[in-house]
Amino acid sequence: MSAGHPAAPPRRPPLPEGPYLVVGLRMAGAAVARLLRERDCGEVIGADTGAPEEAAALDGVELHLGTEGAELADRVGAVIKSPGVPRSAPAIAAALERGVPVLGELELGWLLLENEFVAVTGTNGKTTTVELLGAIHRAAGVPVEVAGNVGRPVAALVGSAATDAVVVCEASSFQLEDAVAFAPECAVLLNVTEDHLDRHASVEAYREAKLRIFASQGEGDLAVVPGSFGAIPGKARVVAFGEDDDATLALRDGALWWSGERVIGADEIRLRGAHNLENALAASGAALARGIGAEAVAAALREFPGVAHRMEDVAEIAGVLYVNDSKATNVDSALHAIEAFDAPLHLVLGGSLKGGGFQGLRDAVAERCRACYLIGEAAERLAADLEGTVPLEPCESLERAFAAAAEAAEPGEVVLLSPACASYDQFRDFEQRGERFRALVGEL
Repeated sequence: MSAGHPAAPPRRPPLPEGPYLVVGLRMAGAAVARLLRERDCGEVIGADTGAPEEAAALDGVELHLGTEGAELADRVGAVIKSPGVPRSAPAIAAALERGVPVLGELELGWLLLENEFVAVTGTNGKTTTVELLGAIHRAAGVPVEVAGNVGRPVAALVGSAATDAVVVCEASSFQLEDAVAFAPECAVLLNVTEDHLDRHASVEAYREAKLRIFASQGEGDLAVVPGSFGAIPGKARVVAFGEDDDATLALRDGALWWSGERVIGADEIRLRGAHNLENALAASGAALARGIGAEAVAAALREFPGVAHRMEDVAEIAGVLYVNDSKATNVDSALHAIEAFDAPLHLVLGGSLKGGGFQGLRDAVAERCRACYLIGEAAERLAADLEGTVPLEPCESLERAFAAAAEAAEPGEVVLLSPACASYDQFRDFEQRGERFRALVGEL
């Protein structure tokens, strides 16, 4: 394998026969329905409990809006579901009960693309690592397409991606729980911590969904994992990263080392925080193991600035730094953000609950925060779990929290939005929440 490409086009299992029912018609589902129609795969039926605007543009698709669609399962040969649709949804449950194949959007795109795939999963850091891998490939002159939860579904690449491009994509637990034969040529696991208990039955079920990224890999594939993670399923060659002595991509003596050769000093990496250093290790391991040169890896690590809404420095005003980490939708992610700063923090926390508590933030909050400003439906639980650490100010809305934090912050301190919660109680998604934070900074 050289320049990041496999020796021969990968082989994919055949697509299940139609007709097809696409459940969930927002961005990913609409891309699937459009793809199936454009490829003339036969009858395509679409169902959504709402009436998303993406559905209105689907020509040639039989639409069923405002319905669960369970009655449609007996009309089709296969069901393709959007990541946001749980397996317990009536249409999916009906299909599974009838023995109808159920695929996710990610797997459908993979089945229809002959490109080499690098798939990245983990509780935190997926988007940053995927975008960093994209930057590394571009620095090496290797054609690359970045897709997944970064704004473009994998299915949208079919028919548009160059055949020699490497597809680097995010793979969430919502997508991987549907994996049947999905087997990327390189699979990367960043971490697994408690998350999405509102969707998965348990931490064990969530972890099992993540590990499905490796389950169908063969001996010619690569699995990039933290050195201390332990056993994984599948038959791929394992590339370990971390501070362990036997890690293939090792952090040692303040530098990244690949098979005994120094790649770059850790202090030269532009990304901020220990968690982003782990993302850099994982991305570097995935690139170097597939033949990308160390010089290109180092160049990308020096230049890559990060991703919007992820530890994003918005502005420094009157000596106060304002940082947008709206993507921190769980405790572990917020903890990493808090620990990335030495300056005193005014921390905005809260949003919609995902299951689980916030006790894991207590030590970091007590050590590094001057005050916390609590918003959304999680405010009461946050107040209970963080009681006795620092002053906790219930603010209800992001606007009130921002105003209180900005007024209290002194030069040399940081106002940090790192909510440890989802955003759906007050915002469409974490992007909208982060954009509102940016706007509030702009109004100062």
